[in-house]
Amino acid sequence: MAPLGGYQGKILRVDLSSGKITTEDTAKYKDYLGGTGLGYKILWDEVKPGTKAWDPENRIIFGVGPLTGSGSPLSGRTSITSLFPVNIQELPGTGHMGGQWGAELKFAGWDSLIIQGKADKPVWLYINDDKVEIRDAKHLWGNGVFRATAEISAEVGPEVQVAAIGQAGENLVRVSCVMCNRSHSAGGMGSVMGSKNLKAIAIKGTGAVQIAADKKAWKDFVYEYLSLIGANNQGVVPTTPQPWAEYYGATRWNAQKGQFWGAANPPVETGVCSADDLNKMGFRTHKGVLDHGDGPGQRHTVRGGGCHACPIRCHVYTDVPALETKYGVSRYNANTCIGNSFGKSFFDNLASGSEIAIEASQLGCALADDYGLWSDYGQFPRDILYAYRKGIIKAKLDPKEYDSIPWKLLDAGDPAWLLDIMKRITYKQGELGKLFADGPAFLEKKWPEIAQFHQTYESSCWKDAHAKHHSNENGGQVGTLINMMYNRDSQCHTHSNYLASGLPLAVQKEIGAELFGTPDAVDANNNYTKMNKGKAVFAKLSLVYLELHNSLTACNWTLPVWVSPRKDRKYRGDIAMESKALAMVTGETVSRADLEMTGMRILHLFRALTARYMNEKDMRKNHDKANEWVFEYPADKPALSAGVSRMDRADIELAKDLFYEEMGWDKATGMPTRATLEKAGLKYVADELAKQGLIA
Repeated sequence: MAPLGGYQGKILRVDLSSGKITTEDTAKYKDYLGGTGLGYKILWDEVKPGTKAWDPENRIIFGVGPLTGSGSPLSGRTSITSLFPVNIQELPGTGHMGGQWGAELKFAGWDSLIIQGKADKPVWLYINDDKVEIRDAKHLWGNGVFRATAEISAEVGPEVQVAAIGQAGENLVRVSCVMCNRSHSAGGMGSVMGSKNLKAIAIKGTGAVQIAADKKAWKDFVYEYLSLIGANNQGVVPTTPQPWAEYYGATRWNAQKGQFWGAANPPVETGVCSADDLNKMGFRTHKGVLDHGDGPGQRHTVRGGGCHACPIRCHVYTDVPALETKYGVSRYNANTCIGNSFGKSFFDNLASGSEIAIEASQLGCALADDYGLWSDYGQFPRDILYAYRKGIIKAKLDPKEYDSIPWKLLDAGDPAWLLDIMKRITYKQGELGKLFADGPAFLEKKWPEIAQFHQTYESSCWKDAHAKHHSNENGGQVGTLINMMYNRDSQCHTHSNYLASGLPLAVQKEIGAELFGTPDAVDANNNYTKMNKGKAVFAKLSLVYLELHNSLTACNWTLPVWVSPRKDRKYRGDIAMESKALAMVTGETVSRADLEMTGMRILHLFRALTARYMNEKDMRKNHDKANEWVFEYPADKPALSAGVSRMDRADIELAKDLFYEEMGWDKATGMPTRATLEKAGLKYVADELAKQGLIA
């Protein structure tokens, strides 16, 4: 295609089996934008049902969209789509990686990258603008992500952007990831690269992404966009009272006087970051305090970090000297959210906000990010801890193996326990290492006691052993529906960002009435009312914009800007910002309705793709499920109306009815109807589903 603004016009395809490197026209995939939309289309067209994640016939698609590399705010994401190894049926899924890698792919002149086949020996891929080489990775294989990245950088230059796997991906550990820029990872996808003998993909790009809008219009647009963005997870009011703020609440906008990046030289005060001070957006979210507690968080934070074209900086860079002296790893680490909880998740006896807790956290980062070991949102550490405390591991393992494990370190709350347990899983050492390397869903099949645990409130585990991720505790029926839709944790922050904005409930309801048709779409936290049409619209729009962000590609961890910090706008954001951004970048006329139809097309395709691989017509019953704890809390937990997010079974069935109706899916089966698919330009999908007997 002749390049539009935002697009480079070509996609790179590498067949590792044959060594063939080819170029494809982006126009073939333009109706799906890029990112996950592109990935789903390629899986539909090229990967037959029955294929497994580690088969050479599987594809792994590194997808970026038209916004990435343009400078549009929060557009630094990469969507890595494949058959998901952690899913018990290895159904389609996507991992998402931030950092600088995706933008560099665009700067090198490529709209996305498709990898297929399997190399006969370890290799790495070097992309230097139009020059693409498959290089020998013998010297890299067996090394961690950090060493591999350093070796490649020494070989081709420090400006290169590297996405790599560690030993976990090489050893086909299902709970492994792809890493770039030290702390940005695509969870669950590392073993797909490992199965193809692909160690790393390194990129140098010397080009640029063209923007259709003139410079002044683009500058004005970017400033307007930035004025609508709050803090991490779109908190639009500060946590503490500020002289400039009308409201304050529990958000991630935690900057204030007397709060420091204490390990910086000299220390940096976050200070009062007023909503109109766009130059201090990177100070609004002090992730060290949020993740590690006020004392350790301030003492050990060096600075914030983040992704290309993002001012939020939601990662935290730390300096914990004890890591060097006590454990022999680097004192300098970086991560955010669950990445900073992963190491701590293996313990139930560390005081929150303590020095020993941040040691465990950052030791976990140092080990997991180098091994390329995925946290799975803390689910498999919870499983290990439960199985140990309940005596399940002792009963199941050979006594010699059990006695070789340093359980005394775990009992003592000693972070050195992580040195042993993470190595066992990474290298699949013994039965324990092999079982937990496969992840919770496969563990359920071997140890029924874990399957029973996953049905309980304490497990925090969703359907099919996915970790819960902003589920019924975020929007009740809205979060419940969202967590039913995917083949892994949903990774959806659209709804949770709106609900965690910090605005008073009355304001959220007022804005919700404009967005979702009724103020009753929004409930007080953990005090949910009955299902209604507005909640179905809320769930639908949340999923539409999740897929749009993952296809454009932009950051669903902070977007959308449905609310804003701006009092002059009565805290309204702009639901059309994504369509405006796409129109400005490409030069095409794109309305909000146009873009939302594209989002629906991508959602329908994903739904059809999942049903096709499952060979399942009744998606309502056999896919859209929730574990028992969502409905049945322990006796000592109060009921829904008293402040717990317990759902009512009949009400959730009504929620499905209303949601399927909004989506244009059959109420009885949860499948997209032929009329819905054809309206979305997916007649070829409807025809194939009909041949398989999945729709009429």
